[in-house]
Amino acid sequence: MGGVGAQERRESVIRAAIAEFATSGYHGTTTAAIAERVGVTQPYLFRLFPDKKSIFVAALVRSAEDSRLAFEAAADGAGGGERARQAMAQAYARLISTCPETLLMQMQGYAAVAAAEAQGDHLIAEVVRAGWMSIWETVHLSLGADAERTAGFFACGMLGNTLTAIGLPRLP
Repeated sequence: MGGVGAQERRESVIRAAIAEFATSGYHGTTTAAIAERVGVTQPYLFRLFPDKKSIFVAALVRSAEDSRLAFEAAADGAGGGERARQAMAQAYARLISTCPETLLMQMQGYAAVAAAEAQGDHLIAEVVRAGWMSIWETVHLSLGADAERTAGFFACGMLGNTLTAIGLPRLP
């Protein structure tokens, strides 16, 4: 990765980590697999991130932000209301069909929360909750701050997430 700055390498590690954690989870993913995917050594990986948990947290933050940005970009200029809802739904469907690891990474985060908290580690839960709330807020404001519409949007989205994660086609 000659000629690439540390920030770009960090970004490459985060993207590789999302791909690895998305399919293998926190405990099933090794830092060796992440390093190999991005083309760096493990010692270099640990110069960018202090430990595996830090890489996992960065991957959680990035996947939530990718979703939030997809919703925000779709809603911008849509005029609010039903148009914004449709634009955000379409943008999210595109995101999870072209980058399913974004969704799967978030689901790995949801699953990791209970295990981490049972061990007294609250950082993962805080990161997952903050990511969820940033997505909620973006959608909520785009839908005119209507709690019922926002809840309905996420209910349909979670059904789509579940169908995607288990390999079933979206319902019409």
